Amino acid sequence: MASIISHSPQETFDFGAKIATQLRQGDVLALAGDLGAGKTHFVKGLARGLGIENEVTSPTFTLIHEYRGGRLPLYHIDCYRLESTQELAEIGLDEYLGADGVTAIEWADKFAELIPDDAKWIRFFARENDTREIEAAL
Repeated sequence: MASIISHSPQETFDFGAKIATQLRQGDVLALAGDLGAGKTHFVKGLARGLGIENEVTSPTFTLIHEYRGGRLPLYHIDCYRLESTQELAEIGLDEYLGADGVTAIEWADKFAELIPDDAKWIRFFARENDTREIEAAL
């Protein structure tokens, strides 16, 4: 397990970009952590590390964003507003798991039973002085 202390959104972004270099087609990243803990900044870094130039935004209201144009496509899913496993199934989660790109799922811990066993869990913890601890089981 890798663990880092991030002192800024840029450091969280940079960690995401570094992790992206290790990712392969079909990888699923299960992201867990409180609101504002850095999950979306991390995904922005993932996109950049995959070579995706598009602006990455949180899919809180659209639930899924797809980004192409890099080494691999990035599928960014946000489960924050979902209330049930049925809702998650209805948005087509299964279509993204093991797909042709990398799938990053924010708030994955809400539906851990639907996350593949081989998913890479990354947990975000807000600490003192605006620092973040990020634990990645890669």
